[in-house]
Amino acid sequence: MDTFAARGHNNASLAEIAGRVDLPQAGVLRYFRSQALLLTSVLELRDQRDIEHLGPDRPQGLDFPRHLVDTALRNAEREGIVRLYAVLSAESVTGDHPAQDYFRDRYHGLRAFVADALREACEPPADRAELTGNAANAIIAVMDGLQVQWLLSPESVDMAASMDLVVTSLLATLGPGRFGPHAAG
Repeated sequence: MDTFAARGHNNASLAEIAGRVDLPQAGVLRYFRSQALLLTSVLELRDQRDIEHLGPDRPQGLDFPRHLVDTALRNAEREGIVRLYAVLSAESVTGDHPAQDYFRDRYHGLRAFVADALREACEPPADRAELTGNAANAIIAVMDGLQVQWLLSPESVDMAASMDLVVTSLLATLGPGRFGPHAAG
């Protein structure tokens, strides 16, 4: 994780990775047939740790956007993981990057989760229901963009406060009767 986070996939050497785990390169390749497989295994480990943190069920409805705010707060204490994700997600848009399918699938699934949670939380009127997909895209883009800004200037970026502002604003837009300025309570 540390090597990929610091150097990216293209600049991380298998020799350096092997040295960090005190194995010869052949020993690393025995477990991970290629550096690409090692990379995707690292990304899957990152996801598995986040899933374990959630418990047996993903948060539903309003709990899911709030979970994203909590994730931003937790990420402020996991610089290496955040850097790994930021570097590799950006690199994955190039040619035949080995993590391209991973990130494409991850974004597809995350968009669906966020959009479903927004629909559950906001119960938008039929004429606004299509906005949940756009709102999901916006939430993910803000979260990823905040991570990059935070990595470059951690003292200037409060990821959790910024995510909370975005989530609160989008909830008010999608469910004005439930979350807008004139909502009861």
